[in-house]
Amino acid sequence: MKNTILFFLFITLLFSCEKNQTQTNLVVNTDIENFWTAYDAITKTADTLEQSKLLQKLYLDQGSPGLAGMIEAKRYTQADFLNAINNYPKFWASIRENTLRSKLLEKDLMKGIEKLRDIYPSLRPAKIYFTIGALRSNGTTQDSLVLIGSELAMSDKNTDASEFPKEYRAARQTYFNSNPIDNVVLLNVHEYVHTQQNEIPPDLLGRCLYEGVAEFVSVTAMEVPSSAPAINFGKANEAAVKAKFEKDVFLRNKTYQWLWGDEENGFGVRDLGYYVGYEISERFYQSSENKKEAIASLIALDFSDEQAIEAFIDETKYFTKPIAQLREEFEERRPMVTKISELQNNATNINPNQKRITIHFSMPMNKQTRGFDYGPLGADNVLSVQKIIGFSEDGMSFAFEVELKPNRQYQSTVSSNFLSKEGAPLKPFLIDFKTRNN
Repeated sequence: MKNTILFFLFITLLFSCEKNQTQTNLVVNTDIENFWTAYDAITKTADTLEQSKLLQKLYLDQGSPGLAGMIEAKRYTQADFLNAINNYPKFWASIRENTLRSKLLEKDLMKGIEKLRDIYPSLRPAKIYFTIGALRSNGTTQDSLVLIGSELAMSDKNTDASEFPKEYRAARQTYFNSNPIDNVVLLNVHEYVHTQQNEIPPDLLGRCLYEGVAEFVSVTAMEVPSSAPAINFGKANEAAVKAKFEKDVFLRNKTYQWLWGDEENGFGVRDLGYYVGYEISERFYQSSENKKEAIASLIALDFSDEQAIEAFIDETKYFTKPIAQLREEFEERRPMVTKISELQNNATNINPNQKRITIHFSMPMNKQTRGFDYGPLGADNVLSVQKIIGFSEDGMSFAFEVELKPNRQYQSTVSSNFLSKEGAPLKPFLIDFKTRNN
């Protein structure tokens, strides 16, 4: 009997040690102190070469796997870090003390994760890293790593945004005024949810749902309101936000107006795509009888199955029309090639001395984007472009010069990399003709 009791005591102690070991290793914040060591050294010299060496030696080389993940995920370079350090001294002074508080958060983070496990028992383990980046992200994930950008996530209403560029200073200040540090545990739970989801999709609608699921699941687990200003704003302005999103959803250049950026979106509130995905998730959850199954279904959404995702969204009746109908209306708004002015397409007797080709569009185009691709006959028959003349002043045409050979068929696709001014991709157009003998 005595041996049995000792055995159970041993087993209990063993599991207790393993649990403590897991908890102790769950949160890593060594990058915070390393950054400030590097920062102090860098700001003592104006020699840019020396600054680069100090950054590498004192911060990047000492970095955790989490810092390496954040750098890879956000494509940070040495120049990004040094520009941020040198250009925003008031910001760094105002955020420093807050970032050092990451050491005090481990118990609260553990409680948050256990709350998440309560509503999602299949929770897989992940590790949390508090890093300092170059002002592009307050949090992201990479595989089973939760990566916190502490320079943003640990900010508050006293964080100084006065040095940031004017075009996004107000958006940054609005974010700081929401006291993100008060909700850093919620942020971690949000990012932890991402480590449980399937791969993030490439399209705007899927990305908004991906983020909205993580936000909804995290606030449901924590039993607190969302700290994201976008959620409250979206609910208070649902019709206007929805109308704008339905117009933008299939456009190529709108991601950073809705997610992860400070681009102007007409509302003065960033990340409104989080609200769109949150609202869809909330509607699904509220209509489900089994709430735990609903949470599991949200986390398990397969974003690679476009039809299934669209059917899921349509079921919530969030949008004013089915997604297929929104897409049909969008297709009608896409630009087209109306003609080629110097030659007749599909002709078989084009003069091989013809040099200039001008493409005309059905609407003004974005002058910053263009693209051509092979035709069905492949690389051997593609047009040989010798000179780009460019867009007309009104954006309604695009000209270039080519070199043609006699008795040869040419094919080039004017691709969907041509965009209208609003960002709608061109309906691809095949330039296809044959030159005559000289």
